[in-house]
Amino acid sequence: MKFFLSVLLTMLGGIAVSLWALSPWWGFVPLAALLAAVVHQTPAKAFAAGFLGMLLAWGGLSWWIDWQNGSLLSKQVAVLFPLQGSSAALILLTGILGALLGGVAALAGCYLRISKSKME
Repeated sequence: MKFFLSVLLTMLGGIAVSLWALSPWWGFVPLAALLAAVVHQTPAKAFAAGFLGMLLAWGGLSWWIDWQNGSLLSKQVAVLFPLQGSSAALILLTGILGALLGGVAALAGCYLRISKSKME
């Protein structure tokens, strides 16, 4: 139950921070770390929750933005990378990048909580 809650909170928080105009693109990283520090899980589950939550958030947001503009921008950007103009590959790459950042941030938050509890 904690794992599902952590994935859901990371996803919703990542979406909210990503849509907030004043937030930088990496604004979800401290949020993922904070959520992992608050929700007590093993390091592997914390990483997986951060990874899945941000994969769903960034992958879903990039798909939604791509769908809204009819893949015009993503096809042009995908030409700049070795993706052969595939907007789906660009969306997948975007989701994986956000997922890795979210997972590492959640892992750092989990280890911070563990190290703090050992010091006390």
